[in-house]
Amino acid sequence: MMIRPIKFVGNVQTQASNAFQQQEIAASAESVQAKALQEFDRLVDVLRNAGINVRVIQDTPEPHTPDSIFPNNWVSFHGDGTVVLYPMLAENRRHERRMDVLEQYSQYGFQINRVVDLSHFEQQNKFLEGTGSMVLDRIGRIAYACMSPRTDVEVLGEFTRQLNYELVCFDATDANGVPIYHTNVLMCVGSRFVVICAEVIAKNMRTAVLESLRQSGREIIEITELQMQAFAGNMLELTNSAGDLKLALSQSAFDALSIAQRARLQLLTGELLVAPISTVEQYGGGSVRCMLAEIFLPRKPVAV
Repeated sequence: MMIRPIKFVGNVQTQASNAFQQQEIAASAESVQAKALQEFDRLVDVLRNAGINVRVIQDTPEPHTPDSIFPNNWVSFHGDGTVVLYPMLAENRRHERRMDVLEQYSQYGFQINRVVDLSHFEQQNKFLEGTGSMVLDRIGRIAYACMSPRTDVEVLGEFTRQLNYELVCFDATDANGVPIYHTNVLMCVGSRFVVICAEVIAKNMRTAVLESLRQSGREIIEITELQMQAFAGNMLELTNSAGDLKLALSQSAFDALSIAQRARLQLLTGELLVAPISTVEQYGGGSVRCMLAEIFLPRKPVAV
């Protein structure tokens, strides 16, 4: 699922906790929206040309949701028919939660068995921003999460209890000592590989995180903090209609990877799907993975 933006712009309510945002760039709101829309449509085309089934949902003009292009923060869809709604730190991001989107997926033939609504934690100033705050190993049922103002351990505990996941939580900071705002900018878990910026994880926790990943049997590909800053950790493995694996990432992430890293990822995923989204990255502080909410819901039984 992807949300096509109507008024994308740098969100002043998220800048304090997202060091990846670059608000100082001078451009009009109209220019930013126009460029972001071009990048969005280009990414959709890249995915669809590779056989990925992309469902595009139109953003709504009111209320204004500048970060609607990042739907993976407010919702996740699971193979047992569970949908989870998440508590968001920025007040203007809370408007992104749309029940009409869930109704649309039901109409598309997907089966929703239950909705786990964690948004009530906002009243306690406790947050968990979906598969931004967590990187899920859906095969091993492990949720990896770095602590930040957007990721609260109590909400994590409720998620893992409701969905029967184990939790591996840790601290991670950049070179300036600022907490990494979302786990999905420092790591990506695929079916056969893990990309991770281990050097930003607290030293006293790093070994345990890497050991958990090694026990999964996946190949670990480490990236540097500089590569992470270029969103080389913000990728997502997808499966197309033929069942082939693909890896979606931005042009900046691709350019930051070494030739050897690109070769390993291509071998492990089949094909790298690359799209330039510099405007979205600069103003939104997120990349390709943040723009994609993957659908694992089962299909409704066909009546006979």
